[in-house]
Amino acid sequence: MQADPIPVLDAFATKKKPMYPVGPGLRDYLRQYSREFELPVSYSRLLEWAESMPLYDADGEDTLWQTVIYRPEVWRRLNKHLTAIYALLKTEGDTSFVDHLYVDRVDYCTFGNSNPFRIRVVNSYNENQDYYYIKKSDASRIYGLELEHLLSPNRMHYFIAEDILVEEHVVGIPGDVFIETWLDDPHLNNIRLAKELVKFNERCFLRLLGDMRAYNFVVEVTPDFEDVQVKIRPMDFDQQSYSGRLKFYLPQFFKDNNKLVEFCVQQLNPQTARQYQKEEQSVIFRRIQLAETRVKRLLQCMCEDQISSDEKIDELRRGLAKHHKDKRFLRCTRMGHLVQTSLDLIEERVLRYRKQVETQFEDDI
Repeated sequence: MQADPIPVLDAFATKKKPMYPVGPGLRDYLRQYSREFELPVSYSRLLEWAESMPLYDADGEDTLWQTVIYRPEVWRRLNKHLTAIYALLKTEGDTSFVDHLYVDRVDYCTFGNSNPFRIRVVNSYNENQDYYYIKKSDASRIYGLELEHLLSPNRMHYFIAEDILVEEHVVGIPGDVFIETWLDDPHLNNIRLAKELVKFNERCFLRLLGDMRAYNFVVEVTPDFEDVQVKIRPMDFDQQSYSGRLKFYLPQFFKDNNKLVEFCVQQLNPQTARQYQKEEQSVIFRRIQLAETRVKRLLQCMCEDQISSDEKIDELRRGLAKHHKDKRFLRCTRMGHLVQTSLDLIEERVLRYRKQVETQFEDDI
């Protein structure tokens, strides 16, 4: 996050985007890297509930989720199939432990693009709960998940079937809850938190993950032996490379994130913030090098797929060309090309800096 941001995007700035089909190239990629399976449950089957009721939180507020109830004869088979999917997500299909698991609740959400089902799985021995999600398959969301898996410090566990996307629950404190209840916690290391916010902002911008307002990311808080570690993770990937607005890919410009921006301005000077941005760029470069073949193939698929409108692509390429002062963005015709060019700039900068250091060492010798 920069030292003098001007938040301009409000919480209702986006319209619901269309769902994009998984093309043959992306499907082959997912199959090669064990992201595709045949499943006993379809999205349409989950829609066949008998009744539903609103789900409220502990404070009595409407969560915008509906708890759905199935007929007993339907539920007996569905419970078995949903626990089997959980085993596939967690243990690569080892079902030796599923006899003591049961699905306690299925929730359905009409808010957002993917209309997800949230499956709550409970261990009957200790009542421990876990969640996973079943959503409509959407190519842009899959690209977001895979880019997060490859270019961030976070590993994403998900897979697809014919018409559905199964995702592991991302554990953490929702950003809006963190702002309200944790931001002033004296146990947090303010500098470390500000550093993570800057890096998160940079990561989203470079791989064009949009709509990271407060309730679309989580904060992991982990006590360490001397301090408290903080990590920020996105949990919604619907807006991967879809919007045409440049600022949509910078979390600092969302009104919901104002307090986080103010927090960073108080903790960091501009020079330090830029240092953390450069550090994140270097880390992304190293991750690309470690998985170069896989990243290249994913971006090739992304360049072949249409995951946004021509109007939005044109708007964003002009915005990126102006921001980076690089006309190569103007030649991009797909969102994948824009992500590729953005990552190419990182590689060029890092290699240029390395060359400068090597030259300096040679002169010193």
